[in-house]
Amino acid sequence: MTDYSSLSTRDIERLSRSIRPGEWAVERERPISTLLGSCVAVCLFDPVLPIAGMNHFMLPQMKRGAHADEDVLLAGDACMEALLNGMLQRGAAKHRMQAKAFGGGAVIDTTVQGAPAVGKRNADFAHEWLDREGIPLVASDFLGPWSRKILLVPATGDAYCKRVTSSLVSQESLRREEQAYAESLLNKPAQPAGKKIELF
Repeated sequence: MTDYSSLSTRDIERLSRSIRPGEWAVERERPISTLLGSCVAVCLFDPVLPIAGMNHFMLPQMKRGAHADEDVLLAGDACMEALLNGMLQRGAAKHRMQAKAFGGGAVIDTTVQGAPAVGKRNADFAHEWLDREGIPLVASDFLGPWSRKILLVPATGDAYCKRVTSSLVSQESLRREEQAYAESLLNKPAQPAGKKIELF
């Protein structure tokens, strides 16, 4: 087993399994990483096994439509259930789980008059879902004007959050990627029927 405590965060990221919006992963050893803008990633960790998982969702909920099966994991309600079930299927116990959550940055303009921005809605949803399921949120980094790189080390449950400025990664590129996912949900034709958190 790799001793990740002896590696730099750059080395950990290089070894990691990267997930994108609408995806989730559960691992016993290999680190998991993602890049967030207004999306949120929730990490679940069972310290007894140990095992951990991470997801990446871009909307709190999604209306069921003709292509709901394709897009459902982009929504927090389904993506959280998928991650929880993935953990349970690998032997984790819900009463032992701890959570860490990140994201909800104000990096794309999705504000509708009278409604909170999508990043804030995502962050609020993560809090509400974890409260409802009785899983303690032991560390978090939400909101603000940043993109974020997230690294999760399943063997220890350690999560690393790097707030990213435009000098390190193109926020415009991230904004376009998230916007493309959002637009695809509207434009698709119908188909036939704790440990620690570290800022680095």
